[in-house]
Amino acid sequence: MTRVESAACLWDCMTAAGAGLNMEFHGRDGRVRASELATGSTFGPALKTLRGRSVLLATGEQLPTALALVELDGVARRVVLCTPELTAEQLARIAETAQADAIVGDTAFAATSALDCHALAARPIPGPVHRRASVATEWILLTSGTTAAPKLVVHTLRSLGGALPAQPPPGLRPTWSTFYDIRRYGGLQIYLRAVLSGSALVLSSPDEPTIEFLTRAAAAGVTHISGTPSHWRRVLMSGAAAVLTPRYVRLSGEVADQAVLDNLRAVYPHALIAHAFASTEAGVAFEVNDGLAGFPRTLVERPSGDIALKVQDHTLRVRSHRTAARYLGAAPDALVDADGYVDTGDIVELVDGRYYFRGRIGGVINVGGLKVYPEEVESVLNADPRVRMSMVRGRRNPITGAVVVADVVLADPASPAADVVRADLLAACRRVLAAHKVPAVLHFVPGLEFTAAGKLVRPNP
Repeated sequence: MTRVESAACLWDCMTAAGAGLNMEFHGRDGRVRASELATGSTFGPALKTLRGRSVLLATGEQLPTALALVELDGVARRVVLCTPELTAEQLARIAETAQADAIVGDTAFAATSALDCHALAARPIPGPVHRRASVATEWILLTSGTTAAPKLVVHTLRSLGGALPAQPPPGLRPTWSTFYDIRRYGGLQIYLRAVLSGSALVLSSPDEPTIEFLTRAAAAGVTHISGTPSHWRRVLMSGAAAVLTPRYVRLSGEVADQAVLDNLRAVYPHALIAHAFASTEAGVAFEVNDGLAGFPRTLVERPSGDIALKVQDHTLRVRSHRTAARYLGAAPDALVDADGYVDTGDIVELVDGRYYFRGRIGGVINVGGLKVYPEEVESVLNADPRVRMSMVRGRRNPITGAVVVADVVLADPASPAADVVRADLLAACRRVLAAHKVPAVLHFVPGLEFTAAGKLVRPNP
């Protein structure tokens, strides 16, 4: 039985073996030792007034969130992790769905809301603290899709952290970091890994430039770091990737194609480069660390532990105890099917004993009745070393309904041979893709837009 399964709350997990109180949370403007929460609170005396309530947690920076989660788990009935890009209107709708009666944070919505508002101190205020767990807190996460409105997903500490190791990896104690926001599933997993193992955690900041964050992470001695493939492509473009010397690099949240894996291997030759599959609803399904894109069919045919995978109607489906409990409020779809599987909506294809991700079922481009998955085309474009990243989209066409258009960011934007590169890229697409998948138009662009979750912004097909 893991510490998460036997403990009543996150604070109990941290104090059970003592290691958790040795950790430090590093924010952009300072750091806080977890042990400070043993003799103080960022809420001060107000913490006791939040017992049994439904609380919106809406801060700008991540450090206050990291501390508040420790304080509220086991105290609040429900904690809704709100990300800083949400508008006041969105927060109001979320508050209504979550039946929130209190808000903690520093957003403009907190100042104008009719909810009971609480501010957080920059660091724990010394004083008596009674952090006795009295409820099994629901952790409410928002889905981070690139096109659809977010849903509210109900997790517990057990579903989020029950499968995570309670001890650090062998060797030196790691220092964790992530480009993700810890209020999203991918970042929350790294947060819990650090907390449960008593390891330091370096938090990013919403508007922090990539180079500045890399420099700060390097100064803190980060050894284990995660992000989306788009995050990592931005790192590779920054020219500052080598300031880090990580032992472990993790990708998740988007398709990790062979090009980005190979480029990271070249920059970090001594690191384990891994890519994981997870979703807010299904939890973490698996991690692949053999350096190859996709995943071996044995993961589907021979399940390990409590996780079962299946491919049905070409989409990957996951069943495990890491799955969320339910959606909160009205939702158009059930979270699991009759057999307990979550349909991830990710299209996979079996090729030579290995499954490859082809794209999201909702992102298909329809070209004259034939399907095109943008990620499949992008993997071909990104394989060229002259390309740093690309995004494929559909454009309306009166004859075929849509045509494929590619926006490409070059590794050397000033390359005088752009026409040659364009011809080479289109030729590569024609060699390996069906004719309807080859871009009709290929633009070179200076950059691409990303969501707050670090994923490419994809237009509705």
